[in-house]
Amino acid sequence: MFKVRPAVSEDFDGIFNLYKIVACTVGGISRLEEEISETYIREFMSQAQTNGIQLVVCLKEDLNQILAEIHCYKPVQSVFAHVLTDLTIVVAPEVQGKGLGKLLFRSLQHEIRTKRKDILRVELIVRETNFRAISFYRSIDFRIEGRFERRIDSRNGRFESDIPMAWFNSEFENPYLKRKEE
Repeated sequence: MFKVRPAVSEDFDGIFNLYKIVACTVGGISRLEEEISETYIREFMSQAQTNGIQLVVCLKEDLNQILAEIHCYKPVQSVFAHVLTDLTIVVAPEVQGKGLGKLLFRSLQHEIRTKRKDILRVELIVRETNFRAISFYRSIDFRIEGRFERRIDSRNGRFESDIPMAWFNSEFENPYLKRKEE
């Protein structure tokens, strides 16, 4: 029924539309609808395709209908070359709860373990009140690493904390250790 595949530049419109829809959903992502611009989508797609990973879920019958997307990429600084960060996942509201998020994360983890052994850690940040997401991330082996106090302006006079989480690649191969062995 569903297929996970790497995103391609031709997916731009589908990803853009998906982000617009999810941004309108309460608790969807931490961007408002007006913050979802073509520039924003182009920038993260470029970064993920150049220096990270971007996957989409579509229907097997219609590979152009994007139902979910996940991306992350390396920071610019070389001291973080073993990290994928700024992880973002969106799932169309009509298919939430059908396992697409788990499918995307498991596909991402598999891709990293088998093809990206240069990656040790994958980072994400989740709002402290998003208990469902925190529980989900923990169930797929992400660890809570602390909290960023009063980081999110809830637009109601209150501030919420963000919870940084990370997953570690058990298949990581340190390139510096390899060089020393040679």
